[in-house]
Amino acid sequence: MVLQETECDSVFEPQINEEHVETQYGTVHCIMTGTLKANRPVILTFHDVGLNNKSCFETLFNHEDMQEIVRHLPVCHVEAPGQHERAKTLPAVYTYPSIDQLSEALLDVLEHFGLHSVIGLGVGAGASILARFALNHPDLVDGLVLININANAEGLMDTVANKITEWTHTLPDTVITHLFGKQEIETNHDLIAKYRHHITATMNQSNVSQFFRSYKNRSNLEVERPVPGGNINVRTLKCSTLLVVGDNSPAVEAVVDCNSKLNPTNTTLLKVTDGRLWGLPQVDQPAKVIEALKYFIQGMGYLSSASMTRLRSRTTSSSSISSFDGSRSRAHTNELHPGQARSQATEKKRGPSVSDVPMESVSNSNIDQSISKPTEVAC
Repeated sequence: MVLQETECDSVFEPQINEEHVETQYGTVHCIMTGTLKANRPVILTFHDVGLNNKSCFETLFNHEDMQEIVRHLPVCHVEAPGQHERAKTLPAVYTYPSIDQLSEALLDVLEHFGLHSVIGLGVGAGASILARFALNHPDLVDGLVLININANAEGLMDTVANKITEWTHTLPDTVITHLFGKQEIETNHDLIAKYRHHITATMNQSNVSQFFRSYKNRSNLEVERPVPGGNINVRTLKCSTLLVVGDNSPAVEAVVDCNSKLNPTNTTLLKVTDGRLWGLPQVDQPAKVIEALKYFIQGMGYLSSASMTRLRSRTTSSSSISSFDGSRSRAHTNELHPGQARSQATEKKRGPSVSDVPMESVSNSNIDQSISKPTEVAC
């Protein structure tokens, strides 16, 4: 693959390499865009249940602001076995892999494409898979962007409720309930109809059911928040991590709980909020997710200040992206200019492992003037 990289705002058309990659746990469908670059990671995406690369990430990656990122970083989209569009029904003798096994299958994907470092971008089940991969292979993961992640296994009450749902709802309706909150299902009819049609018309129902079953049978993520003066070898994500959730998403409580279990020195929780209901913020509000993603990646040293200038010049929304920790309080906060936040994050970068400076809120209408209440962590 050969890609001529340019810094101008002309149409950017990276070459696309689409392959079915054999792994130890089955065949996964992958779409690789762009050219590998020395000393730069690849954005590795993984979708949620009932979705695939297109329905989960197309809106995000087709957005004009995203081009500033894909100019610099290639992207590898991974689809779980049998989840790509028009997939054939998996053989009856095939045992669908668990969420942990799917995370290990990513090793074969990285080897196949010759990837040495990734920034994971996952939603729901995909977020859980990428987080497990980062826990087991921290040397391969530079950073994580996890949307709607649930770090916990399904509880008994959830299991009972899901069984009742399975008895009374079709698979598309069950998946819709997983992706969107009750109010959004009742009010955002066009979006819900679009995704119900996608699940019904383009996805293999049998395969989706098997992936969904694996996700519902997931184990706990088994992470522990480091405590000052405590065990320095606790199991936790070591890379810079950005957690994202919509304001009234059904995953809000799970994401906040996950944030409370992670290392506060390298974890940021961003809540996309403007008074509406966002079950899939990367679909409903791609510009806001990209805004946060750009600051996150620039803090790791992979985006230039020129790219951020173009972002600020196009940002006109008066909505906000806000962050909060598991207890919904901060021990210390102060005001920082975006440049200060980026410079502090860059100063923390030492080789391939870097930490970002968490933001409490980013005002889209005045993003070049203020990042308010960044987290100050007392270690």
